Amino acid sequence: MTRRPYVLLSVAVSVDGYIDDASPARLKLSNAADFDRVDQVRADSDAILIGAETLRRDNPRLLVDSADRRAARIAAGKPEYPLKIAVSARGDLDPELRFWHHGGEKLVYTTHTGVAKLGDRLAGLAQVVALGPDIDLGALLDDLGHRGIARLMVEGGTRIHTQFLAADLADELQMAVAPIVVGHAAAPRFLGPAAYPARRMHLADVSQIGDVALLRYLPRQTAVRDDR
Repeated sequence: MTRRPYVLLSVAVSVDGYIDDASPARLKLSNAADFDRVDQVRADSDAILIGAETLRRDNPRLLVDSADRRAARIAAGKPEYPLKIAVSARGDLDPELRFWHHGGEKLVYTTHTGVAKLGDRLAGLAQVVALGPDIDLGALLDDLGHRGIARLMVEGGTRIHTQFLAADLADELQMAVAPIVVGHAAAPRFLGPAAYPARRMHLADVSQIGDVALLRYLPRQTAVRDDR
C-alpha cells in the first residue's frame, strides 16, 4: 500500500490570527531569520502546495532561495527545486503568474470542471490532474504518494489550511507568530469555520526567532491533559 506524504502546514500569523491585512500590498509578518527558516523547510520538502486564491493574491515564485540548499538537494540525488503544486477547484489559473515560470516541475490538482476550464492554457507549464467532481485531499495525498512524494509542505492559504486540518490530514503545524496586530475585518485569517477534530493538539516545541515566536504543533497527537 502506497504511503501518503508527511504533511506539514506552514504559516505566519499576527497576534490576532491574521495572515495578511486588507491593503493591496502583501503584509510581511516574518522577519529575515524566519524567512530563512522557511527556506530551509522548503529545501527539506519533496513538494510545496499552495491554493489558487493565495496564488492569485500573492503571485509567489515559491522557490528555495539559497543556492547552497539547492546544491545540497542535488548532491542528495533530488531535483534542484521541490515539486510545486497548485490546487484550484474552478481551474481559474493565469498562465502569466510567476509560479509557472520559475523553479522545476509543477503540478495542478483540480476538478473535472476545472480541467475543462483550463483547457490547454498550462500546456508546457504544468501537469494537470483532475481529482473528480470535487477536490478530495485524501485522493490528492494518495496520488502524491504514488509519485514518490514523502514530505509535503503546505503554504496556504486560509481555505487550504482549513481543509487539511478539518479533514485531519495534517501531521505537523509550524506557526510563526509575529508581534503585529492587524484588526481588519476584511483581512484573511489563518483558518475559517469548519468541523475540526475535537481534541487538543500536542505542542512539540516553542522557539524564539528574533521578535517572532515559532510554535510547532503535532495535530494528530493528543495533548496530555492535566485534570488536577
